[in-house]
Amino acid sequence: MSKIKLVIGLLSIIYSISVSSQEFQGKAVYQTKVKMSKEFQQRIDSSKRIPEDRKAFFMKMMKKRMEKVYELNFTKTISVFKEQKELGTPSESTRFNKSANDIFFKDIKNKKIINKKETFGKIFLIKDTLAVYNWKLEKETKMIGKHFCLKATTQVAKKNTRFMRFSKKSEEDSTKIKQPKMMEVTAWYTPEIPVNNGPKEYHGLPGLILEVNAGQLQILCTKIVLNTKEKEITPPTKGTVITQKEYDKIMTKKMEEMRERFKNNRKKGKTSHRVRRH
Repeated sequence: MSKIKLVIGLLSIIYSISVSSQEFQGKAVYQTKVKMSKEFQQRIDSSKRIPEDRKAFFMKMMKKRMEKVYELNFTKTISVFKEQKELGTPSESTRFNKSANDIFFKDIKNKKIINKKETFGKIFLIKDTLAVYNWKLEKETKMIGKHFCLKATTQVAKKNTRFMRFSKKSEEDSTKIKQPKMMEVTAWYTPEIPVNNGPKEYHGLPGLILEVNAGQLQILCTKIVLNTKEKEITPPTKGTVITQKEYDKIMTKKMEEMRERFKNNRKKGKTSHRVRRH
């Protein structure tokens, strides 16, 4: 472990000249991919609601929605992480993909985050404290592009996605209080860019994080530009200010309302079907 720290220290000294200016600003481009679980694939394959000739198209569209390109604009202490807008298809990216307008702002110095999200026609500013990760520095190294990277791992609680389900089992589970399941997160960071930052909410390593593997999600850096002439990084200001817990409550309530409407519509459909048979 002492050798790893020595390497990090040497590389940080060598490359710190490039980030010595107070006006330093960089940009990193990331590609995200989400692996579909076997369970999800089996549910689609066995579904009777989706016609056989449409299943392949459905999976292709799901894959496209899960593979996105993001930009991280960063300085020594702050950053903005947002989806890269697609050229030529502004109407599609804004009408069907509201997350394209989301912004994740990190203030590492003051340990604060502002997550701007557009949900159900409303804009929220989720303000909270920056998470603290208990990173373990590993011995493995690899190259990502032209950058030498070191491996780090940590354990995080899986996010609760209960409100995204409409099954009867999820309703039963919603009444039970369970301990959050833990998930291992693997990050690859480069001491060549000694910035305590990374994509999305990830940070806290002695170098810019270029790759993250968390469960089914992979975030991989494909391009880095240092000393960019981008606009000044500023936090989002438009939206209703709430905490993450408050936002989760709103989402849970909205999903429960949708689930009730779904159940009622299904009952009406069965009733009308019985009437037609008589």
